[in-house]
Amino acid sequence: MLTRISRQAHALYRAILDLLFPPRCVTCGRLGVWFCDACQTSIQKIGAPICPRCGRPLTHSPCPYCQREPLHIDGTRALAFFEDKMREAIHAFKYNRRVELAPIFAAQMDNYLRAQQIPFDVLMPVPLHPAREKARGYNQSLLLARELQARRAVALWDRDLMRVRATQPQVELDAAERRDNVRDAFAASARVRGRQILLIDDVCTTGATMDACSVALKQQGAQSVWGLALARGR
Repeated sequence: MLTRISRQAHALYRAILDLLFPPRCVTCGRLGVWFCDACQTSIQKIGAPICPRCGRPLTHSPCPYCQREPLHIDGTRALAFFEDKMREAIHAFKYNRRVELAPIFAAQMDNYLRAQQIPFDVLMPVPLHPAREKARGYNQSLLLARELQARRAVALWDRDLMRVRATQPQVELDAAERRDNVRDAFAASARVRGRQILLIDDVCTTGATMDACSVALKQQGAQSVWGLALARGR
């Protein structure tokens, strides 16, 4: 009951804000929406063929990336390439506090999952280190996971995977440095034993962060771990 009332109050609050400060598309400035249909349509989606493990577009088999650096995660997927309108929108969401984009992004994720065969019974956001989350004011991955859970009858666990070591921002590092940077940076609770986990994140570049999360989860007995991101690099 309290949750329903709080959601209704939040919706009313947002409606009042929208009247006072009408939303504008974060990428083109169009009045009335935070991410307009035209800009969303322009996003370049990632389609087949892709590597069944890392999710990168596949030009030939086997995947050269997975041959060179085998992953522990069962599979990673991303909706689109991290470029142009998608990059602008994610930057607004992540760095400019445009949290209103969370339900729009989650709807895209939900549509993607309905067309995929990804086994999961628990949603889990990729955690930020507490210091970074405090500085940013929110964990964008948790906002996505909450909005996605609202569309699905599935559990959301946001306290059973922890970032136990502060790490350097991945954007500054190359692929090898990214793997070293997040190695042993996560820990999971024993509650994940036997569960099928779907990790949620905003951007997946090399997959190092999600893979490090999967190592921690599987060490505690998770049955399977998949990852879903809004976007990835080419």
